[in-house]
Amino acid sequence: MATATHPVSPADVKAVRAFNRFYTQRIGVLKRYLDTDFTLTEVRVLYELAHRPAVTASDLVHELELDAGYLSRILRRFEAQGWLARTTAQHDARQSLLQLTETGYATFAPLQQKSRDETAALLATVPAPSRSRLVAALDTVHSLLEPRERKVVLRDPGPGDLGWVVQAHGALYASEFGYTSEFEALVAEIASKYLQNFDPEWERGWIAEVDGERAGSVFVVRKSRTVAQLRLLILLPDARGLGLGGRLTDECIAFARAKGYRKMMLWTQSHLEAARAIYRSRGFEIVETEANHAYGHDLTSEIWELRL
Repeated sequence: MATATHPVSPADVKAVRAFNRFYTQRIGVLKRYLDTDFTLTEVRVLYELAHRPAVTASDLVHELELDAGYLSRILRRFEAQGWLARTTAQHDARQSLLQLTETGYATFAPLQQKSRDETAALLATVPAPSRSRLVAALDTVHSLLEPRERKVVLRDPGPGDLGWVVQAHGALYASEFGYTSEFEALVAEIASKYLQNFDPEWERGWIAEVDGERAGSVFVVRKSRTVAQLRLLILLPDARGLGLGGRLTDECIAFARAKGYRKMMLWTQSHLEAARAIYRSRGFEIVETEANHAYGHDLTSEIWELRL
């Protein structure tokens, strides 16, 4: 399947190229690898051979995106040095399986250790408290340029989570809808009341994490003996498209039903189309609307209800 492409600004291109120039010089890619007679590509091929006991030249060409002729010259050099042996593949006599010899492993081992030592030395220049930020940033770059299956977790709120919920609402609604700080103050009031009056028998909240980072939230609060209220549903832009908004809403509905509530209600604004689509798909219906001026805008608030 082809990778989707999106418009790119010249400023973004310039920023990435500037980082590439900095980083390649910082890790010494512009000179012979680790001050040896090997090029970076040669060591990369050695690495694959050392960690994959049976690989074909075609596999290396495809996975490392190498020119077949260039790889062939590298492999011939390795064979001439006694580092590489070929055996015929049992499943296809036309294919040769490539394996390092004992001499090949002995040649590669100090290269790998020196690479580890130099990487450790580079990381040692970064203060320990900041090192986790660096590693997390590298992982972010990796996951964005080579998307992987994302790990999604729904968990109970813990210390600091409600503060994050307030911050996330304030920042997101300001950037996407131009809301004033009045809205953040409202969210802070709701979060404060939830913490102060929390009744674990009848109320619950969920924090959504994606790849270990907070990405969304939702809460069920007791409106009355028979009515539960869904509050503070939010999902950060990077976590959209994973079905998380629906999952969070479903958790609220399931909890309310299990507790014997007869109805669930929520309050929202008419322009929040994504959230409204989730509510509508779960059977919520609009029972009341009201025009109002809030958060710097003329809005139409809505009350939705779902019979449980």
